[in-house]
Amino acid sequence: MSEVSIIGLDIAKNVFHAHGADASGRALFSCKIGRGKLLEFFAGHQRCTVALEACGGAHHWGRELTRLGYEVKLIPPAYVKPFVKRNKNDAADAEAICEAAQRPSMRFVAIKSEEQQASGLVLSMGTEVSADVGG
Repeated sequence: MSEVSIIGLDIAKNVFHAHGADASGRALFSCKIGRGKLLEFFAGHQRCTVALEACGGAHHWGRELTRLGYEVKLIPPAYVKPFVKRNKNDAADAEAICEAAQRPSMRFVAIKSEEQQASGLVLSMGTEVSADVGG
């Protein structure tokens, strides 16, 4: 069996979907993983690149997977959309994330620390509060 070089991970509320591919982009596996089993799945897997769509939750999982020794890449959702080949579902999204991450010209988002995420939330909440007060 070929070695997994990249895993596209579509995160959701309770069930995530992983799509693994080798260096040539050939699909090696596609599976559902419950939220509680995600770190267990990755702890028992060979280290490789893991790609996710950038969102608040992706930064959390990116930090966790980095601690396990994975290289994590976050992709803006708008950059993943063109790679969805068929009906939008978790499996198709995970495959599209995997494919997008393998593009040599792809741009990635830096993983934010907990402090960066918290200060961004405070900043956005402050903007909303000042807009409510001023309006």
